[in-house]
Amino acid sequence: MKKVSVFGATGSIGQSTLDLIGRGSFDVVALTGGANIVQLAADARRLHADVAVTAFPDKLDELRAALAGSGVEAAAGQAALEDAADRPADWVMSAIVGSAGLVPGLRALRHGTTLALANKESLVCAGPLLMAEARAHGATILPVDSEHSAVFQALVGEEMGAVEGITITASGGGLRDWPLERLRDATPEQAGTHPNWDMGQRITIDSASMFNKAMELIETHEFFGTAPERIQAVIHPQSLVHALVQFRDGALMAHLGAADMRHAIGYALNWPERLDLPVSRLDLAEVATLEFRKPDLERYPALSLAHAVMGRGGLAGAVFNAAKEAALDLFMARMIRFTDMAPLVETVLDRLEAQGRLEADTITLDMVLETDGLARVTAREAATRMTA
Repeated sequence: MKKVSVFGATGSIGQSTLDLIGRGSFDVVALTGGANIVQLAADARRLHADVAVTAFPDKLDELRAALAGSGVEAAAGQAALEDAADRPADWVMSAIVGSAGLVPGLRALRHGTTLALANKESLVCAGPLLMAEARAHGATILPVDSEHSAVFQALVGEEMGAVEGITITASGGGLRDWPLERLRDATPEQAGTHPNWDMGQRITIDSASMFNKAMELIETHEFFGTAPERIQAVIHPQSLVHALVQFRDGALMAHLGAADMRHAIGYALNWPERLDLPVSRLDLAEVATLEFRKPDLERYPALSLAHAVMGRGGLAGAVFNAAKEAALDLFMARMIRFTDMAPLVETVLDRLEAQGRLEADTITLDMVLETDGLARVTAREAATRMTA
């Protein structure tokens, strides 16, 4: 029986993962979550997990009480998350949002685990480190973002040398049809509503700003080793085509599927096999039309920043991610405007580059964590000046 762990079990990706695990025959080792103790405890009981971990130490008593009599161990805090990643498992879902998912993912790879990677920040912040860790320990990383899973599937049996380009699709987010002049006044609630996907508020706002797609462009570069100039995003409002791979013979391979993350999760969970999944099947005659359009870089400046980050290399990805997260925090707190986020991230990148903080021949975990903290401080300082 396959041993599995899910990091970020109470989030949208985690819940979709548990839905699939609950339908099969798996030995659940560890489930981790945040403040939603009721959900975490209920899932741990239902799936008979060995251990349930909350990231918040002050929630430990609540978790223990919720698990009383279940036989499920309760733990809390960063050390407990890392300990959970050290427990032997055949397959680990990395779905913790933000840079907090990097360390547990690295720890899991050191045990030769198959890591299903939904935490895009890991590759953006420390792609070379993550990929080197997998190679060193004979571990496998499988992409779970729908776009990268689609590329991965399109490349089965293909040589990367035959690839001319990779296109990942974007819905354009909930504000895609707003006039440009209205964007500066968009509220977190308005930006946090998605036309196609049911996701958490943070990632939904990232969709509206296209920072999530900027992250995915960088992910594509790090995971597949594709040159930045061969990677692009295209607006596809229906969210049915997830990615396309262009080959040197002119063929264009597209991956289509309903807007349901269980496609990509299920592919990673069952890989290298394909098994039945409880997802909708597309009726192309009913769909009738697929729409694509070039993204407006004035509306979505994050895309230009992504290509700049790929060109800079080194620790630019770690700075980009941390500054992006800080900018999102500030927007959600209504301290900056929606349209201030990209200029703020660009300011942080420029300042730290001027200080020589982006350069690195070899990336280490300590360097990533130090750079992450510095970028967040710089972002807050820059935001204070921006709004003064």
